[in-house]
Amino acid sequence: MDPSPLVFLKLGGSLITDKMQSMTPRLDVIERLASEIAAAVTALPGLRLLIGHGSGSFGHDVANRHRTQFGGNSPAYWQGFSAVWQAARALNQLIAKALARAGLPVIVFPPSAGIIVENHQVLSWDLQPIKQALERGLVPVVYGDVVFDLELGGTILSTEDLFFELAKPLRPQKILLAGLDQGVYSDPQKPEAIIPVITPQSFPNVRSALSASQAVDVTGGMLSKVETMLSLISDNPSLEVIIFSGAVPGNLQKALIDVNAIKGTLITQGATSPGE
Repeated sequence: MDPSPLVFLKLGGSLITDKMQSMTPRLDVIERLASEIAAAVTALPGLRLLIGHGSGSFGHDVANRHRTQFGGNSPAYWQGFSAVWQAARALNQLIAKALARAGLPVIVFPPSAGIIVENHQVLSWDLQPIKQALERGLVPVVYGDVVFDLELGGTILSTEDLFFELAKPLRPQKILLAGLDQGVYSDPQKPEAIIPVITPQSFPNVRSALSASQAVDVTGGMLSKVETMLSLISDNPSLEVIIFSGAVPGNLQKALIDVNAIKGTLITQGATSPGE
C-alpha cells in the first residue's frame, strides 16, 4: 500500500462552466485551475491525486431536457442518452487538455465505459486500471456521466457518486470540492454566512439551510453533496472533506497544500474549521 497521501479533487460544474448559459466553458478559469493543481503537485512531490469534474452547463442542461437521469428505453431516450454523453465528453476533453498542458500526467476513465448500475446503484466497476494509474504516478480523471442501468435503461452518476464508490477501496485522506461558492451557506441570501464545520451531529440543525442550486442540476445540488460526504465520513472517520471556492485565485493551490489555509466548510467527524 502506497503510504503517500491521496486526495480526491472535484472541479465543480458551476466553477468551470457558466451554468446559466448552455454549453459555455469558463476557459480562463479552467486554465488557471490546471496551473494551480500543477503548482501544488510540484510543491508536494508525494501527493497522489484523483480529479473529478462536474458537467455544468454541458451535461446538466442536455440531461434536463431529455430527463436522462430517470431512465427510459425508447429510441428517443437513447438519442438523448447519446447527446448527454457527447456534451459531458466535450467538457471533459477541455479539462483533460488543460491539465495536460499544465504538465500533469492525466488519464481519463469515462464512467460510461466501465460502470454498470441497477436502479442507480453501482453493480460493477473494475477499479484495477485506476489503481494501477495511481501506483504509477498518473493522475486519473473521472467526471459526471451517463451510465447503463439494468433496471432503468440508463441514468447519470455525479462526481460525488463516483467519489462515493472510489473512496471505500482507495481511502483518500481528503476530498476537496471546489465550486463557485465559498462554502455551505447558513443563509443563501448572505454569501458571507458560511457554515464553518458540518459534523454528523450538527447536520440535522443545518439541513434546512441547504437550498437547491439556482441553476439546473440533475444530480441533487448542495444537499445531496453534503449527505454523500457525511456517508463517506461515517465509513472513514479520519477523512476530511472541504467545500470551498475555486473562483478565488490561489485558493485551489492552497487547499491542496494545506486545507487549513483557506476559508470553506469542513465536513468531518469533529474538528476546527478551515482558515482558523
